[in-house]
Amino acid sequence: MSYFTLSPNPPNAGADSPGSSVFDLPIQPGLAQTTPDRQSCAIAGHPAEQFESPSREDTSFVVISGGTGCNSICSAFGHLACYILPVSDDGGSSSEIIRVLGGPSIGDIRSRLVRLIPPVDPSSPLEAIRNLLAYRLPAQCTEREARDEWRDIVEGRSKLWSGIPNDRKEMIRGFLVYFESEILKRAHKSFSFVNGSIGNYFLSASQAFFRSLPSAIFLFSSITNSQANILPVIVTNHTVTIAAELENGERLVGQCEISHPVRQELRIDVSTASEPGSPVDPLDGTLPRSRNVLFQAEGKHHYEPLGARISRLFYINAYGSEIHPSPNPDYISSLSRHDVLVYSCGSLWTSIMPCLALKGVANGIARSRSLKAKVLLLNSANDRETDGYTAVDYIRTITRTLNDGHHARAYGGLSKADTTYPISAFITHLVYLKGTTVDVDVRAVIALGVRCIEVGGSVDERTQLPQFDAPCVSRAIRDILDTIGEE
Repeated sequence: MSYFTLSPNPPNAGADSPGSSVFDLPIQPGLAQTTPDRQSCAIAGHPAEQFESPSREDTSFVVISGGTGCNSICSAFGHLACYILPVSDDGGSSSEIIRVLGGPSIGDIRSRLVRLIPPVDPSSPLEAIRNLLAYRLPAQCTEREARDEWRDIVEGRSKLWSGIPNDRKEMIRGFLVYFESEILKRAHKSFSFVNGSIGNYFLSASQAFFRSLPSAIFLFSSITNSQANILPVIVTNHTVTIAAELENGERLVGQCEISHPVRQELRIDVSTASEPGSPVDPLDGTLPRSRNVLFQAEGKHHYEPLGARISRLFYINAYGSEIHPSPNPDYISSLSRHDVLVYSCGSLWTSIMPCLALKGVANGIARSRSLKAKVLLLNSANDRETDGYTAVDYIRTITRTLNDGHHARAYGGLSKADTTYPISAFITHLVYLKGTTVDVDVRAVIALGVRCIEVGGSVDERTQLPQFDAPCVSRAIRDILDTIGEE
């Protein structure tokens, strides 16, 4: 079996090439990447038993999510799902890559790509490739120990290469060598390999080599024999930064600062303005970047509350000025070709909102003729971003964000007029878990024009909180589609 099997992907006639947002220079019009339709997925021939499909096997999904919140329920959406992911995460291994090399964040995308590698026999070459790209260098070690292990990997001596055919080994290793060379060009920045993700390094090198994140995603999917359809919400080769404005006027910059700030030791930066900047990141140093932010997921439910609720989320450039990037054109077109839109569980303001606070997204969702249902999977517990929120707050926050035009303010006080849509144009169903700690006033939710569905999920052994799993999400989707079919 070839691990470079490609599924047919007919061009989307009349579409412009993905690109250009305010982060990028204009590019020539061409053909856009398209989302695999039902026919192409049928030709690709994924075994049905790999997925836990909804009642109707031909149902297609657009899933808006972050990197980890949706991973455990991906099989509920079958093989006709299009995943929209943000490129603004500035924590973990991504933080160090962004600090030294710049570029968009690829951690969430890598996490989903690895999750969607099809299950195979443990002794197969594909499983060995999965283990390599999912591997993370130790977090509890010295920098020298991490560098020594990285050296074993990049030089091909590590046991992680065992079982990978030589042709695929040398192709993957070639991009890791390219990553190493880019790091050496910026040796003065002292890149840290502690807690580094090999998959992140491979994807980052691919993006830098092709100057295209979609191309890097395609390469990753090809070598892992995955039919994953993953779209970055913004197509750019530059670092993407989000900021949040609180109701008290305070502003927080960066996903980590908003969601889970990590205290770091003070350090002296010996670099000076006279030092030459990186050829890849000419705006280097304008916006300070944290070093290798190590965030432990166990601490997500133990947080320091914000000074006030978040009022809005927006994008900023390297100078800290607010900007209004254009979304990936394939993201907008996917909304008119799929059956169900899902706002996945996960961090509301730093995972979901970066995919909604963009011009054109509201119209794409509200005016879609193909979307039969628009489903919000409600978190089982609030976090730092949503402390004190009720189900109604989640719904109103999403609606308010989408109804904001997200246009640059014009001179003279004039601005582009936008349509204000009702809540039901964006959310038609709320799915919540039995035992959720988030207050769900069913009558109040129904009064907003949103139907409620309660499901029983599994229990997280660590937190003892209910959580979504693939079977309960499948049941909820099946019930929603059955109800729509009866109307």
